[in-house]
Amino acid sequence: MSKADTSQLPRPRTLFDQALSVGVEEEFLLVDATTREVAPLAPEVLATPRDSRYDLQAELTDFQVEIATPVCRSMTEVRTELVAARAALGSMASAHGTRLVATGTAVLGEVNPAPLTDDPRYRKMEVEYGRLIHDLTICGCHVHVGIPDDDAGVHISNHLRPWLPVLLALSANSPFASGRDTGYASWRYLTWSPWPSAGAPPWFASAEEYHANTRLMQDSGAAMDAATIYWDVRLSANHPTVELRVCDVAATVDEAVLIAALTRAIASMALSSRVPALNVAPHLLRAALWRAARDGVEGTNVNLATGELVRASTQVQALVTWARPALEASGDFDLVTAGVDRMLLDGSGAERQRRAFRRHGKLSDVVDLLVEQTAPA
Repeated sequence: MSKADTSQLPRPRTLFDQALSVGVEEEFLLVDATTREVAPLAPEVLATPRDSRYDLQAELTDFQVEIATPVCRSMTEVRTELVAARAALGSMASAHGTRLVATGTAVLGEVNPAPLTDDPRYRKMEVEYGRLIHDLTICGCHVHVGIPDDDAGVHISNHLRPWLPVLLALSANSPFASGRDTGYASWRYLTWSPWPSAGAPPWFASAEEYHANTRLMQDSGAAMDAATIYWDVRLSANHPTVELRVCDVAATVDEAVLIAALTRAIASMALSSRVPALNVAPHLLRAALWRAARDGVEGTNVNLATGELVRASTQVQALVTWARPALEASGDFDLVTAGVDRMLLDGSGAERQRRAFRRHGKLSDVVDLLVEQTAPA
């Protein structure tokens, strides 16, 4: 445990007196309805007339589309918004002979070099970072939690750091890439890792230290601006939120809600206390994230307090136990325990993809499963 001065930490509050706001962003791939290969039709899909209440957006490549919920106060609201947005975007995709799939990487089809979205910002990134940008046909789930100020956000980030491998393992949903099994549960995370501003953030004593270091990254060129600080947790450049970015896009709406509920609970637990978070050594955290990306929830995970390998399911249960006060106060405890039990029984998104392939040895069956799972229930 770090002995850092606690004078800069958020003042304790009567915890759980008001639920923290939350929002979710989900990135998806478009696949051809016949071939099941990725289809670069995002511009056409997003040009389809639609209800203006849904925030549907382009992403880095023409293979990808994104949804974003409004600010929500409950997981019921998050679920309602995700169901509606997935349904709207799925209908738009179908109008162009494509299907929406929630997977971290493309199962079938060539994605490198990726056809970049026609946007000056992405063209600048291509000039600055070269081939790195062409490897990024990957899809994540980002959870935003509202914060009162940046110091509170940094305190939450510090508390999220030790749980990043657990959250990644829970979300792992990208074992296949371009027609082959990668040997990882989350190949998306490994694909993202070479980016110069990616990975777990450092432990920071204050928002001042956080911003000083992000400026250094921008000065070095590792990030073009605050929005290209791509840490697994960061302060949002555009909203008063702390943003979790470590997760693969969730296979189902319910799994996205599970990740959102756990993220908010960790944030609530952090704000309930002046106690600094465990200051995990960067090399150990990197190793734990690699292990989580390799194994998902079916294998092992690193207990960052001891450095020992334990079953990933044990670490998941440890998170639920630690966060239980916040989960009970928000009314999310039963939702989370049911979601965790269901995942440990049915398998992660990655395991379900592999199970679909094993049935007949056909990757098209994996894509069909993804289409089915992505559609809101």
